[in-house]
Amino acid sequence: MDRVTKSTRSKIMAAVHTRDTGAEKNVRSIVHRLGYRYSLNRSGLRGRPDLVFVARNKVIFVHGCFWHGHSCRYGRLPKSRLDYWQPKIVANKARDRRHARRLKRAGWSVMVVWQCQLKRKDVVKTRLGSFLDA
Repeated sequence: MDRVTKSTRSKIMAAVHTRDTGAEKNVRSIVHRLGYRYSLNRSGLRGRPDLVFVARNKVIFVHGCFWHGHSCRYGRLPKSRLDYWQPKIVANKARDRRHARRLKRAGWSVMVVWQCQLKRKDVVKTRLGSFLDA
C-alpha cells in the first residue's frame, strides 16, 4: 500500500524530469570546467545520450540510480507494487544495454555516470577526463 494519496503520488511523479536533472547539470559543469564542449540530447543517436562529443565520437549517459536499476542503495526497488516496478526497471536496463551496444557498433565510445557516483566529484572528474582524453 502506498503511503501517500493518489493525487500526491501523481504530483510527485509529475515533478520527475527526464532532462536537465541535477545529476546531468553536475556532470555538464565538471566537463565544462575541464574545457570540453558538447551537444545535448542529440536526437539522431540511439538512446539520446545526455552529452555528445561529436568530434571525439564519444557520448555520456547520466543515469539516475533508481530509474536505471543501479546496484547501489539508491537503486533499490520499492517494497510496494513490485509487480509494476520490477518489470519496468528490468526493461529500462535492457533498453540501456541495447542503446549502448548499438552506439558502440556505430563507432561511438560510451560512458555511463551514475547519480550516486557524483557524491565523489573528484573521482568523477578524473574518470571524465580520462574518458574524454583517450
